Amino acid sequence: MSVSPHSRRVGRLLTAPAIIMLFAWMIVPLAMTAYFSTLYYNLLYPDRTSFVGLENFTYFFTYPSFWTSVVNTLLLVGSVLVMTVVGGVAISVLIDAHFPGQGIVRVLLISPFFIMPTVSALVWKNLLMNPVSGLFAWIAQLFGMTPISWFSDWPLFSIILIVAWEWLPFAILIFVTALQSMDQEQREAAQMDGAGAYAIFRRLTLPHLTRSIVVVVMVETIFLLNVFAEIFTTTSGGPGDATTNVPFLIFTQALLEFDVGAASAGGLIAVVLANLVALFLNRLIGKSLTA
Repeated sequence: MSVSPHSRRVGRLLTAPAIIMLFAWMIVPLAMTAYFSTLYYNLLYPDRTSFVGLENFTYFFTYPSFWTSVVNTLLLVGSVLVMTVVGGVAISVLIDAHFPGQGIVRVLLISPFFIMPTVSALVWKNLLMNPVSGLFAWIAQLFGMTPISWFSDWPLFSIILIVAWEWLPFAILIFVTALQSMDQEQREAAQMDGAGAYAIFRRLTLPHLTRSIVVVVMVETIFLLNVFAEIFTTTSGGPGDATTNVPFLIFTQALLEFDVGAASAGGLIAVVLANLVALFLNRLIGKSLTA
C-alpha cells in the first residue's frame, strides 16, 4: 500500500517538533563545548578569559596524564568486555538447562545490573575489598595469607572487577534471551547423532549467540567509555594516575583545576574517540548481521 505525498508531508510536520527539540538538545551543548574549547577560561580567574584557538587541545594532548588515561580507558573497556562476554556465555549456557529454582537463580544473577554504580562501588570498597574488615581479607586470613590492599596494590584491576560485576548481568540477560529462541530440534538431532556437549556448544550454541555477542559488545563499549562513578568513589584516579581514565581526567580539569577551556577540549576529544569506536562497531555489527 503506497503512502500519498500529502500523508508524508503531514507525517514530517507532526514529527518536526520532536526532531528539532532533539537536535537542539544535542547541538547546543556541543556548540558551547566547542566555543569554550577555544578560550582560556578558568573559573578562578574569569576576568582573564581570552581567545587561545587550539592551544587547549595542544595542552590536553601534552598533559602528563592524557596518554595514561587513554591506555587505562582501553584496558578497562577491553578487560570488562572479555570478562562479561566469556563469563556471560558460560553462565547463560549453564542456567539454560532446567533445574529446581531456575527462575530464582536467573533473577539473582540479573539483579546486580539494577544497582547504582556508586552503591556498587561502596559495597566492593567497604564490604569486600577492605584490607582490614573486608570479606576477601577474612578469606585470606582464613587460609593463613596476607590480605591484599586491593586499591593500593591492584587499583585498576579492582575497578575492572567492580565494573565487570555490574555489567555481567546485562550480558547474561541478553544471552539467556537469545538461547530461548534456539532451535531445540537441531540440538536433539545432534545429540541423537552422538555429538557431545562441547561439539553442540561449538557448532550450534556459539554461532547462534554471535549476533547477541556483537550487540553486547556494542552497548557495553558505549557505556564503558564513560565509567566515572566507580573510580571517583573508590580511588579518585589514584594512586598516581593508575585508575585515571579519560572521563575522570576531564572531570579533574573542569572541577578540580577549574580549567573549563581544557576540559571542553578534552570533552571534544572524547566525543571524537567515542564516534570512532561507534563507527567501528557499526561496521562490525553490519558484517555480523549480513553474515
